[in-house]
Amino acid sequence: MQPILDIPILEDDLDAPRTAGAESAGRRLVFLETYGCQMNVSDSEIVASVLQSAGYGLTHDERAADVVLLNTCAIRDNAEQKVRRRLEELRARKRRHRPDLTLGVLGCMAERLRHKLLEEEQLVDLVVGPDAYRDIARLLDETSDSGQAAVNVLLSREETYADIQPVRYDTNGVSAFVSIMRGCDNMCAFCVVPFTRGRERSRPVDSIVAECTELAAMGYREVTLLGQNVNSYRFTDAGTSVDFAELVYRVSLVSPELRVRYSTSHPKDCSDALLHVHRERPNVCNYIHLPVQHGNSDVLERMRRTYGREEYLALVERARSIVPGLSLSTDIIAGFCGETEDEHRDTLSLMETVRYDHAYMFAYSERPDTYAARKYVDDVPEDVKKRRLTEIIELQTRISLETNRVDVGGVHDVLVEGFSRRSETQVAGRTDTNKMVVFDRGSWRPGDMARVRITGCTSATLFGEAVEAA
Repeated sequence: MQPILDIPILEDDLDAPRTAGAESAGRRLVFLETYGCQMNVSDSEIVASVLQSAGYGLTHDERAADVVLLNTCAIRDNAEQKVRRRLEELRARKRRHRPDLTLGVLGCMAERLRHKLLEEEQLVDLVVGPDAYRDIARLLDETSDSGQAAVNVLLSREETYADIQPVRYDTNGVSAFVSIMRGCDNMCAFCVVPFTRGRERSRPVDSIVAECTELAAMGYREVTLLGQNVNSYRFTDAGTSVDFAELVYRVSLVSPELRVRYSTSHPKDCSDALLHVHRERPNVCNYIHLPVQHGNSDVLERMRRTYGREEYLALVERARSIVPGLSLSTDIIAGFCGETEDEHRDTLSLMETVRYDHAYMFAYSERPDTYAARKYVDDVPEDVKKRRLTEIIELQTRISLETNRVDVGGVHDVLVEGFSRRSETQVAGRTDTNKMVVFDRGSWRPGDMARVRITGCTSATLFGEAVEAA
């Protein structure tokens, strides 16, 4: 997902590609470019580990690469079109200058469009689905030896990659993603994820805690637990079952200096037990991404979200009563099938009621094979979608500015992540509530925790001055 608000965070422009980090020696060099959600970033770290174990090297220099792999996103048509344009560019360069270059597509687009990419359009040499990354080195050898395309897009009911140590090739050394589960069983009407990533399966608790423990020992100060619906995490072993609230609690015990976040949380599964973990554990951040998608109960029913407007608002009220100062963000879709003006206005009124700190906002884009594509008509005109989306964005921009102004004059603990994008004389980091703060660099380094007094803001960013170490 791509943030609509221009938040100057270091690595969250989720439609922008990420590329492999430091070059390393290997039999062949691989340039790995990642599109889409945080789960794709985590998957690329798994792919990097598999490749390095097989003797391949990683390079951040695309021109030096023998293999270019794009880890793709299929959640929106815009994301797919961006990858297609990139593939056409790479294919043209291969024809003109590098006939020996191997091009591959990984992830969600690979699973969904394997026939088009390989046979009809002949854009790539390699197609690997999200559950087949263990096979990627063999597939690369196969296509190199035979000159024929290689493919594995089989989905699994067991694969979690729990035993693979990710190679964190594109990291700030401060924050890390930890995948806790794969797949999704929710079958929301608009979403293609269950078809591209398969059914839910949870990773063993001990392997998650062990990975977080190792990250803390390496100096990381923050982990984000990842899953398509983390709230439905449940791992059972020897008759003992651990749910998501218990998992977060156990991770929080790894180190008091390790902040804990998670994404994404489905409202239907957000439990009071989880909210109490937020309240009781000081290093579990007071921030939840809680996608509502729409503000009208009839539209939510068409979306197959399994909750209505009033249930969602009751959850928000309960969450804020249990966790004082809780920050919320959300996803919102404008122009879903059959949406009327009154239903659109219900989204605006819900936003006014909840007052999200920020939101990811999109116009509806029909995805093939989803329930909506099979059962509904995408009947809201594009100009109406764009106008409604603009109204949503403008409202959220105003609300974000107003909520940020409340922070001015206050003091927050800020985890320094790196330089500000605009100036190397300033650093940037996040508050416990996931707000980006920019302040003078001084002697602050990535990984430091600073107490920062907020002196000003925009709708997207807080500005401040460090007063002491936290």
